[in-house]
Amino acid sequence: MKLSEGAKLILASASPRRRELMTAAGYRFEVRPADVAEELPEECDEPERETERLAEAKALAVAEKTKEAGRWVLGADTIVVLGRRLIGKPRDDEDAAAILRSLSGSNHAVITGVALIESGSLRRLVRSAVTRIKMRVIPEEEIRRYIAAGGSRGKAGAYGLQEGGDRYVERLGGSASNVVGLPMELVSEMLEEVGFRAGQGK
Repeated sequence: MKLSEGAKLILASASPRRRELMTAAGYRFEVRPADVAEELPEECDEPERETERLAEAKALAVAEKTKEAGRWVLGADTIVVLGRRLIGKPRDDEDAAAILRSLSGSNHAVITGVALIESGSLRRLVRSAVTRIKMRVIPEEEIRRYIAAGGSRGKAGAYGLQEGGDRYVERLGGSASNVVGLPMELVSEMLEEVGFRAGQGK
């Protein structure tokens, strides 16, 4: 699949962390957040499909509103999976505390769905990345301090490696940037397939 002439990259996300990861990787892009409800079932046997579905919905929402044809839109969605339970962003501090208690001492997974959709043709690539996490037991007082400091806000699973949550992780298997919000190894591979390389885009 070749990059369409004059194509530009659009990031369909308001996440500052995703913007930082893309910028650090050398990509030039425009930000157009998608207005899509991040609704998830409480439990699921195929969590990768759920993240891919949401990522695709976000990219499609922006691609369909993009008047210029031939622009690639990148959408992503990250969730935490504990057993069959799907965990998104906490509703409030109490929800964040409950989530962190459930993850304390656990083995869980962080999954990000990634979608690339071209405006006009609506051609698409949709994939996902999985990172396995072993978390240490977190005392209640540490949970409270972490939440009070704002580390849980807007984070799938109520923690972020970049917000001090890395001190709770005993073992990480897979992409670390995936846990931050965007698996850059997978994203770079997908972008290269459609013709983008770092330093190209806008």
